[in-house]
Amino acid sequence: MAVFTEVPFDTARRLIERLDIGTLTTLEGAAGGIENTNYFADTDRGRYVLTVFERLGFEQLPFYLGLMKHLAQRGIPVPDPQADAEGRILLELLGKPAAVVNRLPGRHREAPDRAHAEAVAAMLARMHLAGADFPLRQPNLRGLAWWAETVPVVRPFLDPAQRALIDAELAFQQQLAASAAYGALPAGPIHADLFRDNVMFTDADGEDRLGGFFDFYFAGVDRWLFDIAVCLNDWCIDLDTGALVEARAQAFVAAYDAVRPLQANELRLLPALMRAGALRFWISRLWDLHLPRDARMLAPHDPTHFERVLRQRVAQPWHYERS
Repeated sequence: MAVFTEVPFDTARRLIERLDIGTLTTLEGAAGGIENTNYFADTDRGRYVLTVFERLGFEQLPFYLGLMKHLAQRGIPVPDPQADAEGRILLELLGKPAAVVNRLPGRHREAPDRAHAEAVAAMLARMHLAGADFPLRQPNLRGLAWWAETVPVVRPFLDPAQRALIDAELAFQQQLAASAAYGALPAGPIHADLFRDNVMFTDADGEDRLGGFFDFYFAGVDRWLFDIAVCLNDWCIDLDTGALVEARAQAFVAAYDAVRPLQANELRLLPALMRAGALRFWISRLWDLHLPRDARMLAPHDPTHFERVLRQRVAQPWHYERS
């Protein structure tokens, strides 16, 4: 959560006062991401996150904020956007769109085990079902169309072997997306970026409990299977090698399947969507690395990680085995 826009304390204090969530006591820039400006904003009544949006505009943000509000009202543990006296959750700060949400309790689990993966998977399935009737529609803005636009931009930074891989995989995914089987996959709002650092766990009586999902600003309407694939490529891999931890992957999909049973078509196309998930984040990390924006605390992720993951998903496709 890099800081692109410096927010003075008094400016944030006035915004917080409009929301009737207490008096601002501390304001601290948050590090970790690369898209928006985020501050931890504590008041005398609670803990919140103030976000100033750097890429998303006023026309796009009602989808993201409305989706979080929709999910929170249905019992899914996600940040709940705070409204002003007129009921507005999309705000303006320093001429940019902004929002204030409650800060989820807990911390990340950088080395998740099977129980963590199962908890995330079950909640992901609940989230998909809870969001199915969300009335707003907005495509996944980092989906196939964006990949096709961005590959030519990052291609000059690649060596011949990398160019061959990215070209071949993009062509494969374009062909897949045009197929009837892909078109029949169940779809709805997805998180699209549910990595380990976007999930909180709390330690209650010596037991880890899921604290919630956050950072919904890559969400969009897409195939639910893509969300599962993105999770498998992060929650169920060895980070040093990119290799899939198959026992954990099996447990993850089983836990999801127990809440929202997967269709036969989804089971068949899961390996291809795992390739799609790896391609999406390889492209975006290449873009962030080679075309960076100025920001305090900005730390782009290493794109070679998802290049490794993609090569493995192509060479060793994995299928879930329903017991």
